[in-house]
Amino acid sequence: MPYKIPESVLVVIHTADLQVLLIERADRAGFWQSVTGSLDTPDEPLAQTAARELFEETGIAAGAAGAGIVLRDWQLANIYTIYPVWRHRYAPGVTENTEHVFSVEVPRDIAITLSPREHLQYTWLPYLEAADKCFSSSNAEAILQLPRQLKR
Repeated sequence: MPYKIPESVLVVIHTADLQVLLIERADRAGFWQSVTGSLDTPDEPLAQTAARELFEETGIAAGAAGAGIVLRDWQLANIYTIYPVWRHRYAPGVTENTEHVFSVEVPRDIAITLSPREHLQYTWLPYLEAADKCFSSSNAEAILQLPRQLKR
């Protein structure tokens, strides 16, 4: 299996009233997060990665196929240390990942189709509760920034 590229996207899915969708990882029960995923190739556009991961993990289509579901690029990148439990997925010596933040507003009744290989279940929570439930500090911080980002 090829190594993962240490560049990824984080997609915070929310409603107009700031309910946030969180999904529970299949490989780590109790680890809740927003949609995340690495670039497939070093030159894959970030928005394409975000749309692909959003669809793969939740069944939500953004862009032309998404009928009004539009990804918002925050123009924000976080560099974080890769958890040791997941470092084997990366080339030897790779310890940091650059994560690019996106968000997408969806109707509360949108159908969610999880990838059972990746996630066990999902929940909608008010944004402050969602931030508290995330295992990833960068994910939690992005959720906390949601009200400010939406005013831009």
